[in-house]
Amino acid sequence: MQHKRILSLVQIAMFAAVLAVLSQVSIPLPSGVPATLQTFAVALAAYFLGWKHGTAAVLVYLALGVVGVPVFSNFTGGLAKFVGITGGYLWGFLPMAMLCGLGASLLQKAPCVKNRILCVLCSAAGLAACHIPGVFQFSLISGATPLAAFLTASAPYLLKDGVSMILAFMFAIAVRRAAGMTAKRAS
Repeated sequence: MQHKRILSLVQIAMFAAVLAVLSQVSIPLPSGVPATLQTFAVALAAYFLGWKHGTAAVLVYLALGVVGVPVFSNFTGGLAKFVGITGGYLWGFLPMAMLCGLGASLLQKAPCVKNRILCVLCSAAGLAACHIPGVFQFSLISGATPLAAFLTASAPYLLKDGVSMILAFMFAIAVRRAAGMTAKRAS
C-alpha cells in the first residue's frame, strides 16, 4: 500500500514537472495570449493519471507558480499571473483536468461506445472549462467585449487545443500500454 502512495506522489510530481517544461514551449502572439503546450500537458496528466491525480498534478503546478517559481510560460510565476490577462486560463486548468480525467477514467473502466462518447464530451467540456474563464478574465482586464475577447483570445487557439487534447489522449494510451499499465489506475 505504501508503495502505491509513493508511486502516486512521484507520478503527480512528474506530471507537474512535465507541465512546467511544456509551458516553456511558447510562441508570443499579439493578443498577449501565447500559444503554448500547456493544454497538451494538462490533458496528458489527466488522461494518464485519472481525474484525482491528474488534477493534483495541475494543482501542484499552479501552487508552484503562485508562490513565484517560474513555471508559467516564458519562465514567469507569481500571483500576478493569476490576475493578469491570461490568468483565467490558469484557473481553467483545474476543471479541465478534472473533466478530461473523468472521461478517461470512464473509458478505462469500460471501453464501450457509451463511455467513448462520454470521454469525448468530458474532454470538450474540459476545453470549454479552460477557455471560458480565460475569455472572461481577458475581457475584464483588456476592456474588450466578451465576443471580442473570444475572437481574440480563444477562437484562434481552439483548433490547436483540440488537436493537443487528441494527441495527449493518444500519447497517454501509448505510454500506458508500453508500461503495461491496466485499467486499475483510473482514479
